[in-house]
Amino acid sequence: MKKHPVVSIPTRNNWLIDLFLFISGVVTFLSGIYFLIFPVGGYQGGRNPIYGIVIFFERHTWTDLHIWGSIAMLIVAAIHIPIHWGWIVTMSKRVVKIAAGKSKKMNASGRRNLVINSTIAVSALVSGLSGIYFLFFPEALHHPSLSNPSWLFSFAVWDLIHTWSSILMVASAVLHFSIHWKWVTKVTTKIVQNIFSPVKKSGS
Repeated sequence: MKKHPVVSIPTRNNWLIDLFLFISGVVTFLSGIYFLIFPVGGYQGGRNPIYGIVIFFERHTWTDLHIWGSIAMLIVAAIHIPIHWGWIVTMSKRVVKIAAGKSKKMNASGRRNLVINSTIAVSALVSGLSGIYFLFFPEALHHPSLSNPSWLFSFAVWDLIHTWSSILMVASAVLHFSIHWKWVTKVTTKIVQNIFSPVKKSGS
């Protein structure tokens, strides 16, 4: 009998969550690129060289993809955090002890992971909070050149905060993904083999 590679339930669940996080992140990222390239909507008045241009989808569809992709990503991230809560607590206590001089400094790998994961968390939080502005005022995504309602900050400030926090989040996430690339490929290979490799019965 040919045995399938063993994948524990926690590892499989973690892989599935990471998969959904990756997919929603890609949707959010690609739709965000659209708004970076075409920040102004397709109104016809005056000279507007991008009026009527469709890149795969209409602008309203890109808006929906960005909003719902972001919401899905934040929901999956909220599930992802409790799974790694033990690591978060341990590292937080370690940092406090190091700051108080009660523990030795972390090795290079630990410091790197701490910096990258902290950057992802903070930038994702800022990106999500700034994204709430566009969720309540979606017309700002279609016509940013027009007068938009101010909520604590002007549209231009919210746009800058959202854009640069998102860029920082994506860059940090790419680093995080590359660091765990071996784990991703190893677990993915095992899961794919479990799905597609037929089980050979003894004596066949």
